[in-house]
Amino acid sequence: MQAQLPGPDDPREPYAAPGGRPADADAVLAGLDPEQRAVATALHGPVCVLAGAGTGKTRAITHRIAYGVRSGVYRPQQVLAVTFTARAAGEMRGRLRMLGAEGVQARTFHSAALRQLQYFWPRAVGGEVPRLLERKVQLVAEAAGRCGLRVQRTELRDLTGEIEWSKVTQIVPEDYAAAVAKAGRDAPRDAAEISRVYGVYEQLKRDRGVIDFEDVLLLTAAILEDRPEIAEQVRAQYLHFTVDEYQDVSPLQQRLLDQWTGPGASLCVVGDASQTIYSFTGATPDYLLGFRTRHPDATMVKLVRDYRSTPQVVQLANGLLSQARGQAAQHRLELVSQRDTGPDPVYTEYADEPAEAEGTAHRIKDLLDRGVRASEIAVLFRTNGQSEVYEQALADLGLPYQLKGAERFFERPEIREAGMLLRGAARAGADTLAVDGPDLAAQVRAVLATRGFAPQPPAGSGAVRERWESLAALVRLAEEFEAGRRPDGREADLGAYVAELDARAAAQHAPAVEGVTLASLHAAKGLEWDAVFLVGLTEGMMPITYAKTDEQIEEERRLLYVGVTRAREHLSLSWALARSPGGRAGRIPTRFLDGLRPGSGSRSGGRSGRGGRTGAEAGAERAGRRNRGPVKCRVCGRPLTEAVERKLRRCEDCPSSMDEALFERLREWRSEQARSLSLPAYVVFTDATLMAIAEDPPGDEQALAQIPGVGPSKLDKYGAAVLSLCRGEQPLGAESEPPSGAAEDGADDSPENSPEK
Repeated sequence: MQAQLPGPDDPREPYAAPGGRPADADAVLAGLDPEQRAVATALHGPVCVLAGAGTGKTRAITHRIAYGVRSGVYRPQQVLAVTFTARAAGEMRGRLRMLGAEGVQARTFHSAALRQLQYFWPRAVGGEVPRLLERKVQLVAEAAGRCGLRVQRTELRDLTGEIEWSKVTQIVPEDYAAAVAKAGRDAPRDAAEISRVYGVYEQLKRDRGVIDFEDVLLLTAAILEDRPEIAEQVRAQYLHFTVDEYQDVSPLQQRLLDQWTGPGASLCVVGDASQTIYSFTGATPDYLLGFRTRHPDATMVKLVRDYRSTPQVVQLANGLLSQARGQAAQHRLELVSQRDTGPDPVYTEYADEPAEAEGTAHRIKDLLDRGVRASEIAVLFRTNGQSEVYEQALADLGLPYQLKGAERFFERPEIREAGMLLRGAARAGADTLAVDGPDLAAQVRAVLATRGFAPQPPAGSGAVRERWESLAALVRLAEEFEAGRRPDGREADLGAYVAELDARAAAQHAPAVEGVTLASLHAAKGLEWDAVFLVGLTEGMMPITYAKTDEQIEEERRLLYVGVTRAREHLSLSWALARSPGGRAGRIPTRFLDGLRPGSGSRSGGRSGRGGRTGAEAGAERAGRRNRGPVKCRVCGRPLTEAVERKLRRCEDCPSSMDEALFERLREWRSEQARSLSLPAYVVFTDATLMAIAEDPPGDEQALAQIPGVGPSKLDKYGAAVLSLCRGEQPLGAESEPPSGAAEDGADDSPENSPEK
């Protein structure tokens, strides 16, 4: 246990004398630890503060500014502190007021730049400043339309994000496609199309005399570069700069900062490369990591005393970073907890996702019963699409919650639209839907397909992926609802399902003032709670499936590190082996916990990040099935663990080569077989198996037998017909009996694992 420092050391609370503000400059330094004091007294830049999570970086830099003001070294009007969010800027201003440093400007990059642009525009350009475009998505939609593209609402957000990324990384429209390829970035659609939309968007802005938020930075930087006398005026006004969260600056923000500071300014930057989690927006830690190179005379201070988390939480955080690789990992900070000992992190493996959510909710209830406030508890997940099952589990126990960084599940636009479509379909009757049988989940999929929903997730990340995950959750709810209705004999029809959705939505509309926080890991950055539950920690989710490169994998590790370091005392980490109750237990825990959680070995290479059997192989052996050996993606070569991926023999987000016409012929043939044999269509072949056949049409029985889901009995029963279809021929008549031993052909064809169930 580390020794506790005197009372005011909690970095969440600014120090003030009993009567209010500190009595003098020396009083500002009271209560700071040696490293914080070194920051506060380094009044002449350049200064670089490497500050680990929970080490009191805001405390250190606000006391530095206040000490400079109170000692007479700084004039408040000559100090500019910039950060990235209005909330952080407001907190900084509040602390500075309490420390007696009124008059210091604490602003976001955009706010500071906009003030300067409005002041200097009449002199530098003439006339009034162009109107600021508050929401660019409508103009992006118009630009897409002029390019002849039909774009859904969620795709517009992704297009807007690509334009913003391009502008903060200073990429012009004609260079977008090349820049995306060089960066290895997953574009939400064809790069040439995005380039055209970007170019038309910029032209529309010029035609209408409007600018966007990125233009505020671009234009301010351009004025300072082109008009030296204006740049000198700014540099005469602000002599002392502080930049918080410096690991998150973009090339455009650094360009503006270079114009602000000039050669003689006093610059202090603070950040932590291990908390770089926004590279997809253009943020880069390169400027933080290269600060000493650009400023050889810089004062360097490391803050490693962690006042937030217990030694047990800090030990896990340090362990995560000890396995990291890359440039950021070379500058990792070894945190030292200053708190008393606490409980060990809890690692829990669940059979399925609903069990994980229910178990998490019950543990939260136990904490509430022990006196922990609901607002001091958080459930953190990788994507917003994971929230619904936790919303429901908390609602089932009557526990209040608040969703941060996203709409409530039932208030999301895609869910509201889906609800209206499902109600309409329920009124019209299930017989109006083009599905192979009365299966409720198939009916729901058919309704959602009218708005572009597909069985397989879209490639890449972003709003389109989140929309898909939200709609996929509705399909899973249909599967679980149907399974729950069968034992009591009542029919799980579409009308009953819609009524269930309405009831769930009503139960979750209670006000959540003092509620458990549900948030994505990205939305949790900068926050902290007494108790944190990190959920869904399986391969494919952490790291996320579309994280392919080494640097993308390392950013996922840093994201988990951010999640761990949000916890002050109680930390729970959990994962589920299957998606749904009774499903195939093929998931494995995240590689990032190898060697850290009890019973796990150290990482030994390979994408799965572990040696020996994978969870999928162990599950196959437990089910008494033959071990087919590892299945690798035929596109990128990585080992596959998810059932659908193994069946397709490719990653879900790797390019598909499916013969659409062959796939439709196979589906028609399957429907005929199912009707003639009085079987559900999925018992003949699942959609995933048909997709795998259509993506790589086999030429003979041996090749067909290699496709997961085609066992010996199905090969004997249907092989000749399938091969005929693959050759473009009409298959011979079907047999009239179901295939014997169908259940032994492989769990991939079982109803609970079928994409159609």
